[in-house]
Amino acid sequence: MGGSAWVVRLASLLALGLVLGAVEASLGDVDPRYRTCVKDCQTTGITGENIISYCQNKENDTSFGGSWCNQEQIYMQWKELSCRTDCRYFCMMQREGERQSLGLTPVKYHGKWPFLRISIFQEPLSAALSAINLLMHFTGWLSFFLLVKYKLPLRPQTKRTYYEYSSLWHIYAILSMNAWFWSSIFHTRDIDLTEKLDYSSAVALLGYSLILSLLRAFNVKDEAPRVMFAAPILAFVTTHILYLNFYELDYGWNMKVCVVMAAVQLLTWAIWAGVTQHPSRLKLWTIVFGGALAMLLELYDFPPYMGYADAHSLWHASTIPLTYLWWSFIKDDAEFRTSTLIKKAK
Repeated sequence: MGGSAWVVRLASLLALGLVLGAVEASLGDVDPRYRTCVKDCQTTGITGENIISYCQNKENDTSFGGSWCNQEQIYMQWKELSCRTDCRYFCMMQREGERQSLGLTPVKYHGKWPFLRISIFQEPLSAALSAINLLMHFTGWLSFFLLVKYKLPLRPQTKRTYYEYSSLWHIYAILSMNAWFWSSIFHTRDIDLTEKLDYSSAVALLGYSLILSLLRAFNVKDEAPRVMFAAPILAFVTTHILYLNFYELDYGWNMKVCVVMAAVQLLTWAIWAGVTQHPSRLKLWTIVFGGALAMLLELYDFPPYMGYADAHSLWHASTIPLTYLWWSFIKDDAEFRTSTLIKKAK
């Protein structure tokens, strides 16, 4: 327990900082000049030297019930940049150019820094790093699957793995890959749908990861106790996701929920490794400590360097080696539990 005190303090500071940071407002989108620019652009389809073909005058647009913005089909909404998105982007770039000429620092717009786009990629670096994280989880899960299915001994009677948590880690892999997939899509194209899918997937992954950490820490192997452990957390996570999608996408509240779930599982893994003297506890502590330090990038935010690399994208980069170490620990745990159970069986 004493060796884990640093984790408690670090997690507490991290949680406090992130919760306080969640209440910050975006200065850019309340700028009167920016608001006027966006409003005029959506009305005329013109901002500066940029002509946005997706925007139309209210008077002239009669094909879609008088709407001033084309009601594009889903595939067109993904392939093309919408009227509102283009107007916000060009007005943001125009306003940032004005601010830079006055010697002012960049500010956030709608919760995000002013990024330079590449084709349809609104945040190209974060999108690419999210895709790499997805690949890391896939290769990690694949190596875990091959280990438990073909390399480690199976139970003679049932031909199933000795490791009681194999199926739970398979589900974890699916949720992880799903979360990073939607993270990549969201950073590529930020619309209401992709934003909700990204947030919902992240919350689902955090909730399930919390359940998994508690099941492993308390060595819960039977189905009935597992259901009892999981039911209240699943109920809360499901309610929270429904709240975000159908009532209000409250960023501050969602941040608090995610921080609490992340901090609890972080502490659970760190303390469990120390109490049980797990043979791979140093690897696990490295993951916990590295993950906590990486999350500080979310706290000490800074504008994108050269218009591409901000603190959030660097956080995505830091999770790549941590993901490799994490799946390495999972495989170590599978080997450890298998050897322990085989020794007991003899």
